[in-house]
Amino acid sequence: MNHDGKVAIVTGAASGIGRGIAERLVEDGASVLIADIDESSAIEVANALGERAGPFACDVTDEESVEAAIEAAVASFGRLDIMVNNAGVLQISPVVETDVDDWDRMFAVNVRGMFLGAKAAAKRLIEQDDGGVIINAASGAGRHGVGMLSHYCATKACAISMTQSLALELAPHRVRVNAYAPGHIMTPMWDEIWEPYASRVGKSVDEIRELFLGTIPWGRYGEPADVAPGISWLCSEDAEYVTGQTIGINGGEWLH
Repeated sequence: MNHDGKVAIVTGAASGIGRGIAERLVEDGASVLIADIDESSAIEVANALGERAGPFACDVTDEESVEAAIEAAVASFGRLDIMVNNAGVLQISPVVETDVDDWDRMFAVNVRGMFLGAKAAAKRLIEQDDGGVIINAASGAGRHGVGMLSHYCATKACAISMTQSLALELAPHRVRVNAYAPGHIMTPMWDEIWEPYASRVGKSVDEIRELFLGTIPWGRYGEPADVAPGISWLCSEDAEYVTGQTIGINGGEWLH
């Protein structure tokens, strides 16, 4: 992909899929604001990516913080072309043990954060009046229920629905809105999942890893580098006729 001259913001870009997306966009020519609540890690990633990357401490649940990220990208690189609302959280929790604070935190990061990012980016892109791209983080869990993840699944269903609505609303402004739905992509987030999930179902961590692996037709777990090229393509002119879609990147695990 050729993103020379384009400017992107990636939230949650200090690790995992977000970092992989940021790395790929820089590799393909874009300048990228590494927006993450972990400022020190954002600085580390930006330094590793060089002069076309800059760090920004961003709390995606706070509207002023998100708007400040937009302004920082424009101040640093001159404009905005791509907004990737990648930041998210996940928690293993049976519904009878999920309290209101857990529920609210999940929706604050995964849904309000996406809404605020899309809203702030749309304002800027409409002002610039030459189109742009918004990408949202969904999940296969937004299309298919998963036990002990009801609040997470609900947030990702919201991501898919909001992506469709925004695509219709922003099409007259030539702003495309799509989402990606990753499957089992090995990131630091999974380190927080294996053990609690295994203990809940009475299996060892190794057994759970083998169990999940058996659901992937491609025969291996994914890596951030498996997701990032698809995102770069969605941001490119080659995907100019693609909007309102949620693209599964999951080794064939879910086919809808």
